[in-house]
Amino acid sequence: MKRIRIAVSHRPTLPLPAVHQLRRRHLPVPLFLPHTSLPLTSLHRLAPTPLRRVPALLASQTPSPDSNTEVSPPPAGAKLVPLIVSLAVGLAVRFLAPRPPEVSLQAWQLLSIFLSTIAGLVLGPLPVGAWAFLGLTAAVATHTLPFAAAFSAFTNEVIWLIVISFFFARGFVKTGLGDRIATYFVKWLGSNTLGLSYGLTISEACIAPAMPSTTARAGGVFLPIIKSLSLSVESKPNHPSARKLGSYLVMTQFQASSNSSALFLTAAAQNLLCLKLAEELGVIVANPWVAWFKAASLPAIVSLLATPYLLYKIFPPEIKDTPDAPALAATKLELMGPVTKNEWVMIGTMLLAVSLWVFGDAIGVSSVVAAMLGLSILLLLGVLDWDDCLNEKSAWDTLAWFAVLVGMAGQLTNLGIVSWMSSCVAKLLASFSLSWPTAFCVLEASYFLIHYLFASQTGHVGALYSAFLAMHVAAGVPQVLSALALAFNTNLFGALTHYSSGQAAVYFGAGYLELPDVFRMGFVTALVNALIWAVVGTFWWKLLGLY
Repeated sequence: MKRIRIAVSHRPTLPLPAVHQLRRRHLPVPLFLPHTSLPLTSLHRLAPTPLRRVPALLASQTPSPDSNTEVSPPPAGAKLVPLIVSLAVGLAVRFLAPRPPEVSLQAWQLLSIFLSTIAGLVLGPLPVGAWAFLGLTAAVATHTLPFAAAFSAFTNEVIWLIVISFFFARGFVKTGLGDRIATYFVKWLGSNTLGLSYGLTISEACIAPAMPSTTARAGGVFLPIIKSLSLSVESKPNHPSARKLGSYLVMTQFQASSNSSALFLTAAAQNLLCLKLAEELGVIVANPWVAWFKAASLPAIVSLLATPYLLYKIFPPEIKDTPDAPALAATKLELMGPVTKNEWVMIGTMLLAVSLWVFGDAIGVSSVVAAMLGLSILLLLGVLDWDDCLNEKSAWDTLAWFAVLVGMAGQLTNLGIVSWMSSCVAKLLASFSLSWPTAFCVLEASYFLIHYLFASQTGHVGALYSAFLAMHVAAGVPQVLSALALAFNTNLFGALTHYSSGQAAVYFGAGYLELPDVFRMGFVTALVNALIWAVVGTFWWKLLGLY
C-alpha cells in the first residue's frame, strides 16, 4: 500500500486551508530486501543531485505554538574577524615589511594582494569564489595588474580541462555507470568485510582515470553504496552501531581515495593544475599521462592494497563477515536492469577520452581538446544536456577562483617573486649544508604538514605549489622528480582531516565517523602512506631514471 504524505505550505499571515483543499503527494513504495525489514533506498539509480525529502506536516486547524516565531536570517556579508585578519596580512606585507631591493614595487604589491587572498581562502571571510574575485578586483583597481593580465588565466587550458572533468563526473552519476561498476565489485569480493572494502577500493581505482573528481566519486557513487550495505546490517549513522560496519567502510574508502587520486593524472583536478604550474616554471614533463602513471603506479598500488588491511587492524569493524553483501549487490544489479544506451555511450566516450589523454601527444591532440570532444559527444547523444552543465555550480565556482589564483601565481613568477623566494631558500639550505635528498625530505614534509591550515587541495596547490617547486629546484632536487613528488603529496594529504578536501567533507558528513577518529586515523594512515611512497618510490623512481 502506497504511503501518502500531506504537504502544507504554511505562511503565518494566511489562514490554513481546509483539509479537503490540501494536495496529496504520492511517494513510491520503498524497496525491501528479501529476509530483511530495512528499505534498500539506494537500489534505484542515483539522480544527478541528491533529492531532499521534506517531512510531512499533519493538517490541523490550529497552528503550532511556534508557528509565528520569526527565524532570523543568517548574517549577510563578510565575517568581520576573518576579514580584518585577511586584510591585515596583505597590508602588513605592503606597508610594514621591508621590500628587498631586487624586488620591484609592482611585484611586492602583487605579493601582498596574493597573500591577503590566500589568508582569506584559509580563514573564510567570504565564499572562496567571492573572496578570489575581491583579490582580482584589488589587483586591477590598484593598477598592480592590467585587466588583460589579471584575467589571462581564464583562457588557461588546464583550468577548462578541470571544469569539463566535473561534467564527466556528472555523467557517471546521472547514467548510474559508476554505481554499476562499484556494485559488480561488491558482488565479486564482498563475502566478508575486508573483501568488501577491497572491492570498493579497487572499483574506485578502476573508474578514477575517467571520473576526474574525487568528491564526485565519493558523494555520487561510493557513499550511497556504503550506506546501503551498512544499513542492511543495522549499522546506523550517528549511532553506536556505526562501528559495526559503516565506520570502517567509510574510513577505508576515505583514506584509500587519496591513492586512487594519485595513481592517474586525470583522477583529480589538482593533478592537472600541478603540472600546469610546473610548466610555467620551466619544468616540462614529457608525455605527462604516461609519465605520471609510470611514476605513481607501484607506490600507489602498494598503498591501495595496504590501506584496507591496515585499518582493518587499527580501526576494526565489529562485523567481520558480510555474507549477504553479494546477494544485495546481485539484487541491486537485477533491479538496475541491463546496461542502458546512455551507459554504453558513457563507456565509449570515456575510453575515447582516456585513449586521447594517453596517446594525444603522439597525434597532436591536447588533453583539453580530448575532453572537449568527449563532452561534445555526451551533449550530442543526450547523455548530458546543457542544464546539467549549468547546474554544476562547483565547476563554474572552480573556474572563477582557480583562474584568479593561477593568474596571480603566474604573474608573481613573471615579476620575479618566485625566483627571489627560491634563491633565499637555497641560501638558507646551503647554510645548513643539506644535500638535495635531505632538502627534498624537509620540503616535502613541510608541504604536507602545512595542509592542516587548508580546507582545499586545489587551494593549497594554487597557493604553495609553485613556491615549493622553485625551492626544490633551487636546492638541487631533479626537476621532474620535484614536480611529480609534490603533486603526489598533494593527493596524500587529502584525508588528513574532515576539512582537508572535498571528499573529506562528504565522508565525514555521512555521520559514521567521530572527529577524533578522523584526526587520529588520518595522521596514522598518512604517515604509513608517506613511508610506503618514500621507500617504494625511492627504488622505483631510481629504476625509472627520475634521479
